[in-house]
Amino acid sequence: MDALIPMASQPTEMASRNWMLRRIMLDTIRNDPDYNGGNYTSEPRMMKYAITAYGIASIGGTLAYQSQAPNAAKADKIVDDRLAAPITADANDFVYQWESSHDYNAGEKLEAIEASLLLNSADDERNPPETGITDAAMKRVKNGRLYLIPASGETRGHGTTGNAKFYSEQVRQLLESTPQQTIESARR
Repeated sequence: MDALIPMASQPTEMASRNWMLRRIMLDTIRNDPDYNGGNYTSEPRMMKYAITAYGIASIGGTLAYQSQAPNAAKADKIVDDRLAAPITADANDFVYQWESSHDYNAGEKLEAIEASLLLNSADDERNPPETGITDAAMKRVKNGRLYLIPASGETRGHGTTGNAKFYSEQVRQLLESTPQQTIESARR
């Protein structure tokens, strides 16, 4: 490949708040009597609360939430709206999908990455830049470059990467400056 652009991620094993919140979300679903060891007849009622709590705790952006919910009534409306939204995931599929991240560890072979790399992270609650983990890992990537989107009232924390206006210019520059391999040279 010529370029990699991992977004809203951290090149390390799953740990810290990111895993703790996932674990609590999964345990909440599994411990719901409606889950019945995965043999439920309707989606477990606590799944909606677990997903909502995880989402609010790990995506949205501190500055954005302060702007959207500067008082209890507006904060309650956000929670009520999220709890009113239908859950479209199957509980067993959801548990399997989220639990599969438990042994994730992108840090083991960072030195082997030779393609240009733009790691695009932001005011990410799941992968906070202040830990220094990403900066240290990027030093191990041969052509690695980190673009950190500044936090603002417009960004959405872990969800910021869902809006290309925050990074489209950096991606364009990366793609224009990345040498393109031919199929033949890639096979060698």
